[in-house]
Amino acid sequence: MTTYLLAGGGTAGHVNPLLAVADLLREREGDSVLVLGTKEGLEARLVPERGYDLLVVDKVPFPRRPNGAAMAFPARFGRAVSQVRAYIRDHDVDVVVGFGGYAAAPAYVAASRERIPFVVHEANAKPGLANVLGARRAAAVGVAFDGTPLKRGEVVGMPLRREVVELDRAAMRAQAAAAFGLDPAKPVLLVFGGSLGAQRLNEALRDSWRDVLDAGWQLLHATGERSDLADPGAAGYTMLRYIDRMDLAFALADLIVSRAGSATVSEISALGIPAVYVPYAVGNGEQRLNAASAVSAGAAVLLDDASFDGDAVRTSVVPLLEDRDRIARMAGAARRVGTRTGTENLVALVDRALAGTAR
Repeated sequence: MTTYLLAGGGTAGHVNPLLAVADLLREREGDSVLVLGTKEGLEARLVPERGYDLLVVDKVPFPRRPNGAAMAFPARFGRAVSQVRAYIRDHDVDVVVGFGGYAAAPAYVAASRERIPFVVHEANAKPGLANVLGARRAAAVGVAFDGTPLKRGEVVGMPLRREVVELDRAAMRAQAAAAFGLDPAKPVLLVFGGSLGAQRLNEALRDSWRDVLDAGWQLLHATGERSDLADPGAAGYTMLRYIDRMDLAFALADLIVSRAGSATVSEISALGIPAVYVPYAVGNGEQRLNAASAVSAGAAVLLDDASFDGDAVRTSVVPLLEDRDRIARMAGAARRVGTRTGTENLVALVDRALAGTAR
């Protein structure tokens, strides 16, 4: 029997791929799966909901400037490492798999000190600090995007949700159209900006939705739970605050306008859907980098957040809607750049690390 300790969390970008891997490992007879996270992160809710016990480690942020927190960091981080070492010993853990976030860094150090292998998976094209440090001594390193600057990084893709991996878009299109009150025979532009929405995308569509419909397309628009955007109630325009069944939305989409989070880009590419990405401008620029491989492959178009408005939709998106040949080429490119086997690829990498044959 092999015991796996999966470490990571904080955001959905870390937790969801972790859970995808956990689910696949749990299906293997005789293997045991443990999950390590903090009590403050999203994992504190999502991991138990998925049927896993959460082993809790202290959240110890890396200091960014010399202050009192920086002085206390070595002792606090040492205690977190000791917590993970105790879990490794108590549960006879064979291998650690880290997905970044506050739980991953002490897990990597603990695994090294306990002399068991650990594997790093990086979901973003611009890696986080924990994974940058962990990759230096990892038995293997898997990355979601080509060009991710991690030592010995091997492109395995993104571990994806089962409902995305198994989605048959053509078979589900009629059901999806009925669910959203749209016509399955007419093309659909899907616009979304995450669970809370994206104000920039919402404001652009408020000014340009008629142009989308006039181009012969329908519009499925998830505005976000906090949005106050008024629904115009127009035929062919379905506006929702939140979409519970994103698999149905993906089944219906012929083109997508969205942000460029790592999971979003990976899911859209895996399903072979052409996209217009408007990367979120706040942060360290990782969203623009996440979209880079899809853009360079011809599967997506990149537009700047600062200039994305109704005029940008009219001048950049609507001409694309009217060029069905280009959209077909983009869809083919998306299928070539994306993968639905990220979970299996990462588990195979972990197996190689356990066998001592990881590249």
